[in-house]
Amino acid sequence: MSTASSSSASPRPLHRVDVLDSFMTYRDVGIGSPVVFLHGNPTSSFVWRNVLPTVASHGRRCLAPDLIGMGDSGKPEIGYRFEDHARYLDAWFAALDLREVVLVGYDWGGILALDWARRHPDRVRGVAVFETFLQPMHWSEYPPQGAELFRALRTPGVGEKMVLEENGFLPKSLGNGVKTGLSEDARAAYYAPYPTPASRRPLLQWPRELPIDDEPADVTALVVRNGEWLQKTPALPKLLLTFDGKGLSNAPSVVEWAQRTMPNLDVVPLGAAGHHAPEDAPRAIADAIASWLERHGRS
Repeated sequence: MSTASSSSASPRPLHRVDVLDSFMTYRDVGIGSPVVFLHGNPTSSFVWRNVLPTVASHGRRCLAPDLIGMGDSGKPEIGYRFEDHARYLDAWFAALDLREVVLVGYDWGGILALDWARRHPDRVRGVAVFETFLQPMHWSEYPPQGAELFRALRTPGVGEKMVLEENGFLPKSLGNGVKTGLSEDARAAYYAPYPTPASRRPLLQWPRELPIDDEPADVTALVVRNGEWLQKTPALPKLLLTFDGKGLSNAPSVVEWAQRTMPNLDVVPLGAAGHHAPEDAPRAIADAIASWLERHGRS
């Protein structure tokens, strides 16, 4: 059973539901067929706050959970590997009994969205992703500074000092990933869930899950499976939003591959935005999703 956890005027998630040995919080706006929005690292459902109302105004119920260990959700003693997030997310979907779902995700939320959709094809009506991983990565694709940062984050002892002890990842990610900058209130909302070294464990584990040069092997295999599944679902509407730049799913080679191999795919370029694009272009993202949903009827 879900319960309200804060007032409707609060920017924090409004609902909480028990999942496994913990709980997850989530935003829930509008009525109609469900659209689920999944965030990435190191953000939370807060990143969708300016997207949900616009999509909801088109007759949709828009839900956005905080992934386990992130935002206002519980912080159980787990490893925070991809499989852990998927397990708790499965429990969240089950608790809310969501069906006929459209999933929207960016960054790790994109991989989680595709993974859940692939494993629950009878409950999915469409998938929309951006700034995510459609193929495994290679170190050669990273700019030198990016490679140096993520190699350090993946190095035992070094990553712990950077993220857990010094809290250095939050400012780097938010500073580099939001072109328009953040207000003090927004910055505070992103920092609030991570006041202690222990609370920042999910922020450190996510970079160590990145499928780079076949490591870790299980996440690399999962991303490959997602890509193969996207190519074998001609009836499923798919949306890829792209932004200026050449990283992740914006890379011309990745976009070309997706257009060539994935049936029923719409690609919509939206111009300039940082990695945390819902902060820079919330209305453009919301309008593109709402338009895509309308083009595919009530799917």
